Amino acid sequence: MKFKNILKKSVSISGVGLHTGRQVDMQISPADGGSGIRFFRSDLDINTFITADVSNVFTTNRGTTLKSGEATISTIEHLLSALHALNIEDALVTVNGPEIPIMDGSAKSFMDLILAAGLDQTESSREVFVVKEAFNFTDPDNGAEYAVYPSDDFELNVILHFSESTLGDMVATMKTKEPFYQEISDSRTFVFLSEIEPLFDSGLIRGGDIDNAVVIIDKPMSTEETDHLRKKLGKPDATIENGVISSTPLRHKNEPARHKLLDLLGDLALLGKDIQAKIVATRPGHKSNVELAKILKTKYQEYRRSIGRPLYDPNAVPVMNTEDIKTFLPHRYPFLLVDKVIEITPTYIVGIKNVSFNEGFFQGHFPGNPVFPGVLQMEALAQTGGILALKSVSDGEGQWDTYFLKMDNVKFKAKVLPGDTLILKMELMSPIRRGIIQMMGTAYVGNKLVSEGELTAQIVKRQNDQ
Repeated sequence: MKFKNILKKSVSISGVGLHTGRQVDMQISPADGGSGIRFFRSDLDINTFITADVSNVFTTNRGTTLKSGEATISTIEHLLSALHALNIEDALVTVNGPEIPIMDGSAKSFMDLILAAGLDQTESSREVFVVKEAFNFTDPDNGAEYAVYPSDDFELNVILHFSESTLGDMVATMKTKEPFYQEISDSRTFVFLSEIEPLFDSGLIRGGDIDNAVVIIDKPMSTEETDHLRKKLGKPDATIENGVISSTPLRHKNEPARHKLLDLLGDLALLGKDIQAKIVATRPGHKSNVELAKILKTKYQEYRRSIGRPLYDPNAVPVMNTEDIKTFLPHRYPFLLVDKVIEITPTYIVGIKNVSFNEGFFQGHFPGNPVFPGVLQMEALAQTGGILALKSVSDGEGQWDTYFLKMDNVKFKAKVLPGDTLILKMELMSPIRRGIIQMMGTAYVGNKLVSEGELTAQIVKRQNDQ
């Protein structure tokens, strides 16, 4: 079992942003357990936190950018790789600019900073997603290929093909995260020589130079051209050797492949948990890494639903009956759609709705073919989740209400008919913050999943004078 680590104290570091070229000050602070990795832009007038979650990815052009509301934060992958390798799941990262400083183009500066401050091991174990079945993913946009296999541990393999360079093919491998600091963290980002001017013209890599990036020569160059390039870069002593331009020689023979592995780890950190699997990535990039993380998140949610299917014993005494529920929810006949609660914990709740032919809506939905409306299944889940939300408030009985803000990824899997017993499960997807609660809802009839969706609600103080 692996345990979460937390920073002993806040640490600060400054540097330029790779793409903006702006000076950026960054502070990494300890955070409460379960809060996740969050970014805060102190240079903006909006009080918005950006959670490091794959659902918040905004763009992946030469780096990974997250967005929440109007706030964005870019080039987060190197820092996330360091935090993930150190088993840090909870931290607040405050920056006064739009991107994380690039430092020397690797993750080592961040790891050195954190390790110097020290870590405390918490009593909370890290959640691990165990991949049970192998699968493959090919990004049709760029040809990046990923093969994911069941494994007894975590393993990353990266394969690169430099067809236009003297570097040829490269492979990098990391079995478990323990060797990351010594073998991977110091590997610098790289760019192809042919990409530099187009990227600069696009407003990117304003803060890039050969002190924080390796330039790979992917086109023939004469001696005059190489001398001119040194002058253009402002580095007359720059090393041009084995197809690369750098202020220092390559730190590893396969440094570009190791850096791609670093990027992959940072992007997979957006899953928010450890992965037990062997991953082989061929020509990976940020866009494709993020797509893989989304696939893994979907598979993880399916896995959680399969192991979290609630059991219903009609002979068991309920945790809450209808009268108990009415002390929390304002709903009344004919719109109270939860009959009883059979299980409740700080993170999930299971309710029951007995579907009777006497429900009024069956008269019109549909005559001769009664079907419980899908939207009312979502309403029943929402009411069940409302009980869980209000239970989190100390004076929740009759003083607060939940108002649902949105529903995402709603799917209806099977019909619900008169006589069915609808089992309603709502589970927190993240800790409740500022009265906002995100829940995964699943509805079952027996062992059959009939509907599901991600629901977001806000807890609001009830106005009794209205």
